[in-house]
Amino acid sequence: MNDEQLAFFKKHLIDLHDSTRERIREAKEQMLSPPDLSDISDRASWEEQCAILMRIVDREQKLLPKIQQSLERIRLGEYGYCLETGEPIGIPRLLARPTAEYCADVKIYQELKEHIYHKQRET
Repeated sequence: MNDEQLAFFKKHLIDLHDSTRERIREAKEQMLSPPDLSDISDRASWEEQCAILMRIVDREQKLLPKIQQSLERIRLGEYGYCLETGEPIGIPRLLARPTAEYCADVKIYQELKEHIYHKQRET
């Protein structure tokens, strides 16, 4: 990966980090500002909305360390290379998932192993 591509991904990851933090802040703010809940159906809707917001916050909070790890890999000159094989991850995959740590082949293999493991536990 050349310097221009690394600069692009660094900016993209910083922007992603900032927007993720903003989504977390907005979701928390929404949960702390309930509307008028005089009707029981309004309360049920609000509780469902809060459950969705909590899942969003949880997912986004798990993304932040991955973004920071990707920025650290850029700093170390390791970004864009599979952690398992050392092979390039590929620009298309990084555009789709800028925090990707593994090339597509390794990720497919990991997911297949996980699927087989869960299938065996079910039986």
